[in-house]
Amino acid sequence: MATLIQVRDLLALSGRMDAQRISEQLAAPLPLVNAMLNRLEAMGKAERQEEELSGCLSGSCRACPQGKACRKEVWRLR
Repeated sequence: MATLIQVRDLLALSGRMDAQRISEQLAAPLPLVNAMLNRLEAMGKAERQEEELSGCLSGSCRACPQGKACRKEVWRLR
């Protein structure tokens, strides 16, 4: 079972990561990792950032049928 400290340390080592990659690295379920990241954010230790991928050609994600599929949420320490 992954701990909050392991998630924080992984973010510290990598700089920024998405929740899916953290889940894979720690062999922890994605909902657990998301809960830990939200807790770190509430504590003021981590922050989420939206990273736009180059897959969106028009830049109009509101009208996109995939619904912001071109945006990726990454996390980093404060």
